[in-house]
Amino acid sequence: MIMTAPQAEPSPGNTKVTRSDWINLALETLISDGIESVRVLTLGQKLGVSRSSFYWYFASRQDLLDQLLKHWHDTNTTAIVERARRPAETIIMGVMNVFECWADERLFDPRLDFAVREWARRSADVRRMIDQADDERLTAIRDMYRRHGYDDEDAFIRARVLYYMQIGYYVLDLKEPVEARVSHLAAYLRSFTGQEPTEADVAHFMRFIAAR
Repeated sequence: MIMTAPQAEPSPGNTKVTRSDWINLALETLISDGIESVRVLTLGQKLGVSRSSFYWYFASRQDLLDQLLKHWHDTNTTAIVERARRPAETIIMGVMNVFECWADERLFDPRLDFAVREWARRSADVRRMIDQADDERLTAIRDMYRRHGYDDEDAFIRARVLYYMQIGYYVLDLKEPVEARVSHLAAYLRSFTGQEPTEADVAHFMRFIAAR
């Protein structure tokens, strides 16, 4: 999981517990146990602090939940959008930029994404945020295809195929090592672009994998 930045100022009387400690534990709990388990008392017991420590940093439980959603958007959605918008000489390079999110969980945490989608089953507000994030991600990928000369409908459908395939991959919880998956990299690139990747293209992405 991508951890939040350290908080410099601890709460009075709890010098080892920071705002980031609360958020990171809440993220871990959301992923492992679901949103109903993200409770102030429970988190405080795990951290070994009183409720007053929580209210030093947060106005309410809802404030904490809002911070979890902000963290999710600022990591998972931002990573996809940034890489889809990144300048690329070819569409193959553009798609490989997006592939970086699928290959490195420090960029895109699938467990967190799945946990927020489960949360959305219980909250109409979170459902709207999921829908907005999906639209933001898809729009960025569609625009990437359009910049490389694909017409509007082709760009729209290719973006859907690329994005929905990956989300479905996570939902199905397929246990395929990254190394096994990238062994099919050239075939994936042909499927998503309709173009033939070069050996240099494949080598470029394999260097990214090796450097993770």
